[in-house]
Amino acid sequence: MVGGLVFLVDINVWLELLLEQERAEEVRDFLSTIEPSLLALTDFTIFSIGIILTRLGKDQLFSDFTADTLEQGEVTSLRLNTSDMRDLLAVGQQFRLDFDDAYQYLAAEKHGFMLVSFDSDFDRTERGRKTPKQIITGF
Repeated sequence: MVGGLVFLVDINVWLELLLEQERAEEVRDFLSTIEPSLLALTDFTIFSIGIILTRLGKDQLFSDFTADTLEQGEVTSLRLNTSDMRDLLAVGQQFRLDFDDAYQYLAAEKHGFMLVSFDSDFDRTERGRKTPKQIITGF
């Protein structure tokens, strides 16, 4: 582990790689450096990626993603319970996060994971976030 940490990887990090966007190489380096068993994603992330990729006609890419990360990989999938929804709304209000960011933040907080994201909205939270590059360069 990197300092005993497990990393909750945000939607935008996965999409950066899957859609071969500007920072895809940074994500590739991160994923090749960190053991898959030290990575987690939420069910919200899986569903969001599924919606985005299928809308783009990239059904096979979504199938490959789920197979590589969840079926064959050791990436952990997390979900919030219905009892967490009040906390999710409170976190969103406290830190001015939209619903999906509040979901990611609360999941990371609940499990004690470090949030890995390109979204600077997390910078105004108590937990903050790190980019993939910051993780592989030791913060």
